[in-house]
Amino acid sequence: MDYQALYEKTPPTKLLAYVAIPGIISMFVSSLYQIIDGALVGKILGSAAFAALNLVMPLVSINFSIADLIGVGSAVPIAIKLGQKDEKSASVIFSSACLMIVFSGAILGAVLFLSAEPLVRFMGANEEIVKMSSQYLKVYAVCSPFVTIMFAVDNYLRICGKVRFSLLLNVLMSVISAVLEIIFLVVFRMGVAGASLSTCIAMIICVILGFLPFIRGKLQLRFVKPEFDRKMMLNIIKNGTPTFLDNIAGRVTSIIMNVFLLRMGGPTAVAAYGVLMYGESLVLPMLYGLCDSLQPAIGYNYGMKNYKRIYAIERRCFGICAVISIIMTSVLFFARGTIVSIFVKADDIELITMSVHALSLFAFTFVTRWIPLATQSYLSAVGKAGHATIIAVSLSLVAPIIVLIAFRGFGLNGLWLNMPMTCLIVSVLSVILLNITYRKEAV
Repeated sequence: MDYQALYEKTPPTKLLAYVAIPGIISMFVSSLYQIIDGALVGKILGSAAFAALNLVMPLVSINFSIADLIGVGSAVPIAIKLGQKDEKSASVIFSSACLMIVFSGAILGAVLFLSAEPLVRFMGANEEIVKMSSQYLKVYAVCSPFVTIMFAVDNYLRICGKVRFSLLLNVLMSVISAVLEIIFLVVFRMGVAGASLSTCIAMIICVILGFLPFIRGKLQLRFVKPEFDRKMMLNIIKNGTPTFLDNIAGRVTSIIMNVFLLRMGGPTAVAAYGVLMYGESLVLPMLYGLCDSLQPAIGYNYGMKNYKRIYAIERRCFGICAVISIIMTSVLFFARGTIVSIFVKADDIELITMSVHALSLFAFTFVTRWIPLATQSYLSAVGKAGHATIIAVSLSLVAPIIVLIAFRGFGLNGLWLNMPMTCLIVSVLSVILLNITYRKEAV
C-alpha cells in the first residue's frame, strides 16, 4: 500500500491491523529463533555453553547499540519529513544514516574483537566460559559492519509502507539462521562459534535483500548524496538516544546482574537468569512489534499535525499492549515448568529447580512492563526524546540498581524480583511524563 494512503487515510483500527500484525509476527519470529538458539545450545552443547552464551549476550547487544542509535534516530525525522511531503530531505537523512551505521559497525566490531577475552574474564568467568564466550562474540565482531544495519533496514522498509516485505525478511532470517545453526552444531560440531556464525550469515543475506528495493529506486526513500551537517547529525543522535541508552544501560545492568549471579549462585544462577531472559523473549517481541510498527504512522501524522488521529491510534495501541501483557503473564507463571524444560536438560535438577522458582517471581514483570514500553515508543515517535530518555534510563539502569541495593538482603530472590519491582516504579514515572506531554500538546 502507498505510504501516504496507509498513514493518512486508513482508519485507525484497520491501520493497526495492517501494520501491527506483521510487526508483531516479525518480532515474534525473530524472538522464536533466539529461543531456538538458546534451546539448541543448551540441549546440544550443555549448561556451560548456555551460560557462556547468556554471559556474553549483553556485549553482543552493545555491538548493535550504535546502529540502533542511528537507525531509530534517523527513522523519526524521516517519517516526519515524509509527513511534511519533503521526500528529498528524507532521502538525504536515509542515505547519510546508512553510511554512518556501516562505519560505526566496523569500529565497534574491531574494539569488541580485540577486547573479547579480557571483557569476559573481567566479569568473573572461569577459563572454560571465557573461551566459549569469546568465540561467540568474535564472530559477531567480525561480521559487525554487515549485520548491524539489519534492524535499520527493517525500520526504513516499514516507513515506506513495505510492512509485508519487512515481515518476509524477518521470517526468512529466522529460518535461515535455525537451519544453519542445526547444520553447524550437529553436522560440523562447530560449538558456540557455529551458533553465532549462523545468525550472522542469515542477517547478511537479508540485509542484501532488504536494500534491493532502495537500490532499484522503487521506494520513496532513495540513495542520494549524503550530507553530514551538524544539525542533521544532532537530530539523529537526539532521537536515537532513548533507544541507545536503553540498549547500553540494559546491557550494563545485565552485566552487573551476571556478576552478582556468579558470586551468589555460580554458573547455575547465570544459566537460570538466561532462562528468564528467554522467557522474556516470548513477551517483549509482541509488545515491541506492536509499538515499533506504529512509530512511522505516529511520526508521519505528527509531521502533518494530525493530533486527533495520533491519539486514536495510541489508545488502541495501549489497550492491546495491556491485554497481551496480562495473557502472557499468566502463560509464564502457569507454564513455567514447560518453559524451563525447553532450555535445560532433564537430568540437570539443580538448574531446573532454580529456574522454575525464578520464573514464578519474574513472570509478574509483565503486569506493568507494557506501560513504560508503549509510552517510550510514543514519545520517541513524536520527537520527545528527553522524556523518552528518562524512561529508558530509569527502566534499564537507575531503577534496577536501586532495587538491587534495596533487595540485597533477599539473596537470589532479590535478583529474580528485580525486574517486576523496576517495572512497577517506572510505570508510575511513565504515566506522569505521558500526562505532562498530553497537556502541553492539548494546549
